[in-house]
Amino acid sequence: MFRKNLKKDPELFQNVSEGLKRLYRNKLFPLEDTYRFHDFHSPALEDADFDNKPMVLLVGQYSTGKTTFIRHLMEQDFPGMRIGPEPTTDSFIAVMHGEQDGVIPGNALVVDPKKPFRKLNAFGNAFLNRFMCAQMPNAVLESISIIDTPGILSGEKQRISRGYDFAAVLEWFAERVDRIILLFDAHKLDISDEFSEVIRALKNHEDKMRVVLNKADQISTQQLMRVYGALMWSLGKIINTPEVVRVYIGSFWAQPLLVPDNRKLFEAEEQDLFLDIQSLPRNAALRKLNDLIKRARLAKVQAYIISSLKKDMPSVFGKESKKKELIANLGETYHRIEKEHQISPGDFPNLAKMQELLNAQDFTKFAALKPKLLEAVEDMLANDIARLMAMVRQEEAAMPSQTVKGGAFEGVMTGPFGHGYGEGASEGIDELEWVVGRDKPTYDEIFYTLSPINGKVSGAAAKKEMLKSKLPNTVLGKIWKLADVDKDGLLDDDEFALANHLIKVKLEGHELPAALPEHLIPPSKRGSSLEA
Repeated sequence: MFRKNLKKDPELFQNVSEGLKRLYRNKLFPLEDTYRFHDFHSPALEDADFDNKPMVLLVGQYSTGKTTFIRHLMEQDFPGMRIGPEPTTDSFIAVMHGEQDGVIPGNALVVDPKKPFRKLNAFGNAFLNRFMCAQMPNAVLESISIIDTPGILSGEKQRISRGYDFAAVLEWFAERVDRIILLFDAHKLDISDEFSEVIRALKNHEDKMRVVLNKADQISTQQLMRVYGALMWSLGKIINTPEVVRVYIGSFWAQPLLVPDNRKLFEAEEQDLFLDIQSLPRNAALRKLNDLIKRARLAKVQAYIISSLKKDMPSVFGKESKKKELIANLGETYHRIEKEHQISPGDFPNLAKMQELLNAQDFTKFAALKPKLLEAVEDMLANDIARLMAMVRQEEAAMPSQTVKGGAFEGVMTGPFGHGYGEGASEGIDELEWVVGRDKPTYDEIFYTLSPINGKVSGAAAKKEMLKSKLPNTVLGKIWKLADVDKDGLLDDDEFALANHLIKVKLEGHELPAALPEHLIPPSKRGSSLEA
């Protein structure tokens, strides 16, 4: 079995999930516990946090289509679902897989050790009365869980208190989910104060964040361009980073498009978003590993801050006045720790929030610096994490391709309504006639001006003609490889027509296939020994 935690003796793990649990329990938790990490930042992690399926958190103002988006993904209503133009979802609903339809209320949910929600107990009854789990048998939920949130209020409504710290609850979820989807309504783009506060609370999780500009079929192309520009400008001001968050534009529900002009754009965007969601089960272990590293870095900084404050406290008189002075000068403490331990400024917690939390603490009960606890975390980051990273890759290779299946994900996979079906290189896929044959007379005219010898043109002659497309050599080289079906370094009239067809495909903005699809192989080359 596992060996004891000796200094030079590396930890041995059976699998990634087990490894993460052991590292957290044996190396990171003692540091967190000693320096009150759980009072300042985030509750302790439990086994369920490492075992649970990938989770997707949906956040947005009321009536942006969050609940409809979930229904669209699953193609099924879920227990407790309510849809309407006013703030209808007034609860946090964890939509999860279960053998039968049913609802588990919040108070029962936070005592279930198999669910990753036990630490939500700290937010009190006002929150728990507004939290539930909707369970149902659904293929999509076999791979992921989805968290629906109350619509964020705007205008006068946002002055009404919810009775619990909404932004703090969202931040708790953000730490534990794999993807955060912010939904905006293209028809009424307005970022309220509460929404701005929420986005800022999610600031440390930009890597998980995706933005959906929903209901985009309700406005014209010109209006959509303006709305998109306004959204990017607003997000840039709130998130305040040079990197741009990925925005998906579309209409995520199963109704006819009101303004169908941008249908192709919406289909491509939906496909990209679906692929992003489908990749979550495959990357879940890596995400948990990444989150543990982030947590360990913050825990180290917390240890330095708390031990530094403890060191600066007087042993007998003037404790209260010194405490106030230390809190006021916390920025200087940050700066000193940053220089002393070569820590990046981005690893430090928010200064104002830290000062506020420190007011309620008794500094005399803080722990002094214990190098052994820090060494254990350093060893975890330097050695154990690297071993787990290798195991993640091994597990991924050993497992069959993990992806989200069922619901709306099935509708875009195969058949004539699959993304890109019958377009670009797929054009003519289900036709009896060779699709290139339609334009072959035009291509033949060019072919015979190139003075073919024995019915074939040389590479040099074909190159001169192909360069007229102005495509880069790398692309033309790939087209040549695909078109030279018999690999003799020459092109006959069928192959030349095929090369021109592929040039047209590329010029129309489509991707070239990695290998020549069967329906594009010239009839004269099909079934020949050359294909074998």
